Parts: sequence; structure tokens; C-alpha cells
Amino acid sequence: MVHNLLKLAIMLFITVLGGCSSSIDYVVHGERENNRFEVPGYILTDVPRSTEYGEIWVDSFTQPSSVDGVDILWVIDRSCSMDEYDPELLAGIEAMMNALPESGWRLAMMSSDPYASALEAQFPLVPGDDIGDAINMFSIMKFGAQEKGFDAVYEYITNNPYASTWMRQDAALLVVFVSDEEEQSNTNFYNVDDFKSWYGNQRGGSGYIASIINVNKADSVCTPSPVASNIGYRYMEVTNFFGGVIVDICDIDWASGVKDASSRLEPYEFIELTYFPSHESSMRVFVNGVPNWDWYYDRSNNTVYFTNIPESNDSVDVAYHYDPENPYGADTGDTGP
Repeated sequence: MVHNLLKLAIMLFITVLGGCSSSIDYVVHGERENNRFEVPGYILTDVPRSTEYGEIWVDSFTQPSSVDGVDILWVIDRSCSMDEYDPELLAGIEAMMNALPESGWRLAMMSSDPYASALEAQFPLVPGDDIGDAINMFSIMKFGAQEKGFDAVYEYITNNPYASTWMRQDAALLVVFVSDEEEQSNTNFYNVDDFKSWYGNQRGGSGYIASIINVNKADSVCTPSPVASNIGYRYMEVTNFFGGVIVDICDIDWASGVKDASSRLEPYEFIELTYFPSHESSMRVFVNGVPNWDWYYDRSNNTVYFTNIPESNDSVDVAYHYDPENPYGADTGDTGP
């Protein structure tokens, strides 16, 4: 889970083969953002041929908490401008339902209008329900035109008596915000940090967020690009804070992003690396900052698999060298230094 840019210092210990052996200490200094560490350089001690290793990259994740199921809230802007997105919305919900486990989840839809969300009283979708059930829920949900997603979530969880009949304190919580306008809460959460604090205390820290919104103008696929006032900066801030998934609302297919949001709820048993390691022998894995050897690397799909699954809330870092001139492609082999 990401909470601002975090400084990272990782020690890698490698034995150089051939001739005489010596110890190489890699002190990696980088900044963490969106569970990725881009490290422009490193400091080496006693490395006779350091340039042969390439640059260092660190992929990482925090293992989700062990929970009993997941409660999911789709918080949907129902103002008139959102009508054109109904097909993508329903397709996204169907994609999530198909990606979720066979048991343990409950999914409800509600308006981003806090007055409407406080009155919503539909039993959630559960395993075995299909897109027809989702369409029915969507068609009869309480209507509201306000774009106050933060306040709406608060009103539903805190002040809606029906919510307490199905939401579970021992389950994870996933909120999916959907809006083509900026978040506009002004009652409980005028300040974004206040929502971060409140939501972070829900479910013992097992709270996740995804947002389907207008993204930064330069990144948007909308034609024309959305005006600045409609970009969901507040939604993006909280989503990044909780390490969630952001989907451009103008993307014609939300399915991949929605499936990604669903996968964040399951324990990580492997991690696909961003780049191909240039020297597999120099790869190192750390769990909570401590070197770990319960893993193996499969070059065919560039993935590290864990033979002992990291426990809930463990912070896992996979550090390796890569060649900036050939980060993805040719298999150069692992000939060592």
C-alpha cells in the first residue's frame, strides 16, 4: 500500500564467481510510487566490473490482509452526463463479477449523492448472480445527481441502517468510484486527507479503492480532452494513496482495469517483473527488508514465484539488474559477471 513517496535502502549481497571471490554491497536509493521503485543508479563497493550489471530496478507489493471475503461498493455518479457510459459500466461490473472468487463476495451499487446513498436498501449481488441481476439492481437504485463520492460512502456505511444488515466487519472492503466529474464532497470530507484517515481505519486497514474517472489531460483518451475541472484529482489522490487502480472513463473497455482491482484482494503468490533481469544470479528478494530465499524465477514469463507465500501485510521487494537498452526482449542468458 502506498502512502506518499517512501525512501528505500536495500542491501544486496552477491558473491562474484571466477578467479577470487569478493562481496558486493549494493545500496539502492530510490523513491517508491505506485508500488514501483525506479532507481536511476546505485553505489557499489569493491566491484571490479560494475558497468556489466546494468541498472537496478525494484518491483514490490504489500501482501493483502487475510480476510474473510470482500464487500464491494460501486459508487456511481448518476448525473445526466453519465448516461452515455451505461454500457461500459455494466460491462465493467460483469467483468468484476466474473473475476471474483466463487464465494465470499458481496457487491452493491449506490449513488454518489450522499442523500440517495443513505436511503439505498437493495440486497447485494452475491456469487451465483449474473449480469441480469446487476442490470436490475442498477435500474432501481436510488437516483441522485450530486458528485460527492466520499460523503456518499460515509453516509452509506455510517448512517444507512440497511448497510449494517449485510456488510461484514471481518471482510475486506473495496470501493469503486465512477464519475466523469471531480469529487465534490463538502460535508464530512472537504479535505481529502480526512477521507484517507477515515477510510484507512475501516476493516482493520483492509480497505481498497479503484476509480473510473477522467484522468490527467495529457493521459486521457477522451476526444476532446476533458476540461480541467472535470478531472478526478481527488479520486486519483485517494486511489493512489491506497495503492488502487485508476481507469480512464473514456476507455471503451473497463474490463482489464476492473479485473486488476479485483485481483488486489487475493494474496500474491507470484509477481511478474517489469523488466527482464540481465543477470538472474544477482536477483534478490526481500520480505520486510530481510533477504528471503523462498522463491524461484521463471524466465519464460518473467515471473518470480513464491514457494512460501508471504504473510498478510508483508512488504515484498524484488531487486534485479536490467539492461536499459534491452529491458524487455532478447534472452541474453545468465553468464554471470
